[in-house]
Amino acid sequence: MRLFIKLLSLFIYHEAMSCLFPVGIFITLALSKFLSIPGVPRYDFILAGCLLLQVFMYLSKLETKDELKVICVFHVIGIALELFKVHMGSWSYPEYGFSKIWGVPLYSGFMYASVASFICQSWRRLSLSLNAYPPKWITIPFGACIYLNFFTHHFIYDVRYLLILLLCILFYRTKIRFKLSRFELAMPLPLSFLCIGFFIWIAENIATYFGAWRYPNQDHLWHIVHPSKIVAWFLLVIVSFVIVAELKRLKKKKRSVR
Repeated sequence: MRLFIKLLSLFIYHEAMSCLFPVGIFITLALSKFLSIPGVPRYDFILAGCLLLQVFMYLSKLETKDELKVICVFHVIGIALELFKVHMGSWSYPEYGFSKIWGVPLYSGFMYASVASFICQSWRRLSLSLNAYPPKWITIPFGACIYLNFFTHHFIYDVRYLLILLLCILFYRTKIRFKLSRFELAMPLPLSFLCIGFFIWIAENIATYFGAWRYPNQDHLWHIVHPSKIVAWFLLVIVSFVIVAELKRLKKKKRSVR
């Protein structure tokens, strides 16, 4: 029992440290709700806070240069998805801001970047490794199909549950290994996706409560985000993980060549 408590405490510590970027964004959202600066729209205040947080993470070496590059990739991916979803009416950013492009504030990219930051930080802090991970000619097209479905389901049949079934087939043998002290532990990779997706859904409820964005049913009164969104985040985590995993694999390959 003492060993279990020690390992659990160590795991919670590393996961909490991996969440510094997302937590910083939530603090910024909370401050923006209760603190207003004359002449500075709320969305611009949040963007400034996120940028300062990003600079702090890098200069304090809490984030490496490679991790910063990955996060920048997710900014682009996130903004592209936001522009489309807002245009389709899936959610909205009703407040005014100088940093809005076609109805989307630039700080929204940090929401997706925070997921990438968490995965990168956890990978480094817990020395993650993968067993029986499918080859890139499977994982990359699979991740691309998941990402494209977020767009195409507005026009054709939504295949997200088919993708989940395919996930179970492709990753049924894959385990993610992580180190705590001198022990190495493992869990099924799909289960880790589901756990992260669930906690992101909780974070999404907090973010919408603070007015980070608004779903159509939250126009007049805040309501809990529908639990079906856990599935959407579950799939988006897979996209994020595939990108990070492939970049890690590419970096490892370059090191072996040297």
